[in-house]
Amino acid sequence: MTTLHTTKPTMSFWQVWNMCFGFFGIQYGFGLQQANLSPIFTYHGASYDQLPLLWLAGPVTGLLIQPLVGAVSDRTWTRFGRRKPYFMWGALIGSVAVLFMPYVPELWMVVGLFWILDAGMNTAMEPYRAMVGDMVNRPQRPFAFALQTFMISGGQVLASLMPVIMIAFGVSAVTDGSQIPDIVKYSFVIGVVVILLTATWSFYTTKEYPPENLPQFEAENKGKVLKSILPDLWSALKDMPRSLRQLWWVKLTTWFGLPLMWQYLSLSIAFHVYNAPTPESPGFAEGTAQGGTAFAVMHITTLFASFVIAKLIHKLGDNRVYAVSLVIGGIGFLSMQLTTDLYLTLACMSLVGIGWAGVITVPFIMCANVAPALRIGIYMGLLNAMICLPQILEMTTIGLIYDSVLGSDPRNALALCGVLFIAGGALALRINTAADTARSHAQESQA
Repeated sequence: MTTLHTTKPTMSFWQVWNMCFGFFGIQYGFGLQQANLSPIFTYHGASYDQLPLLWLAGPVTGLLIQPLVGAVSDRTWTRFGRRKPYFMWGALIGSVAVLFMPYVPELWMVVGLFWILDAGMNTAMEPYRAMVGDMVNRPQRPFAFALQTFMISGGQVLASLMPVIMIAFGVSAVTDGSQIPDIVKYSFVIGVVVILLTATWSFYTTKEYPPENLPQFEAENKGKVLKSILPDLWSALKDMPRSLRQLWWVKLTTWFGLPLMWQYLSLSIAFHVYNAPTPESPGFAEGTAQGGTAFAVMHITTLFASFVIAKLIHKLGDNRVYAVSLVIGGIGFLSMQLTTDLYLTLACMSLVGIGWAGVITVPFIMCANVAPALRIGIYMGLLNAMICLPQILEMTTIGLIYDSVLGSDPRNALALCGVLFIAGGALALRINTAADTARSHAQESQA
């Protein structure tokens, strides 16, 4: 059995930066859809209770693609590397969908491009997570994943603010309720450039470590990569470290709630701050654009909170830091019930940003530390599959209770998200990674 490099040198700041930079563009693509997709759907005539079903593309493609790409890339080596070919192809596919999405004339076309976009972005994202586990030694992993979170936040800040930036430069926000305004169209065109430039930068500046015995690795996997997918997935599920099984329950609660934020935050601000409940209402375009500002505040907070989290993990432990960040995020969501002021709503989103920092940083540190070195790709894929199942559950059920339980009010959907975050924080305290981390470290030392 071949091994990966078990003694990994400490990387310089710029080596880690170059490796993570492509995540900036990938997350710009995700940020565009998070801030703008619900308004785009409504411009094409979708009702609010239909939105969760229209958002199904993200979790379904993630559930199908990320574990498969993880399993295949674990057994891959090319002259371009192990993970890099996958994230580059994913970025290319996603950029095509971003280019055309705001220009197509029918709802079904938007939905189709959304599926293509998320297929591409998921193909790119999973290998990126796994590459950090491949390339970075244990002491540097909290910093590396924090820097990756920095890139996530930076890309999403830019995407979220872009409609507001367009307004500041005089680009039209005018719409008749069925036409997508120019501020959104231009934001997506810029997105294509950002995605391709950053992914290409990381592709050409990062050199992956090959297996230590490359001829043996190639002999073991020749002709077996596709045949091994299902057996590898089944084996990984059976052998999953206990701490990752405990992590599932936290994922179930938080990721059932998070789609509510993407689906309803911009609409809630338009509804309660701008008194514009429908696309025909005066101020609806400006209100949903301020949803982008709210996401930007969240991601700016996340940008700084991720490095604080990385430092606190060394002192307090990953589960405690995870729990506290989720509870703070939950309080942010619930606090929005108390105000219709834009600036206070943005202040609430800064608390949400702390919760989001925990969501996108801590689980990946946990996974990289407890997963066997040769199976980091597949376990990162399964970790992302954990976030897909609760999203699918949310998107197939919320429409049934939106009018009755949530009172047809998008702000109530955000409150439900807050309750679920606090429940996730309580469950995070049950996670114990110590034994699994020690076992993984011992296996690497013996390899």
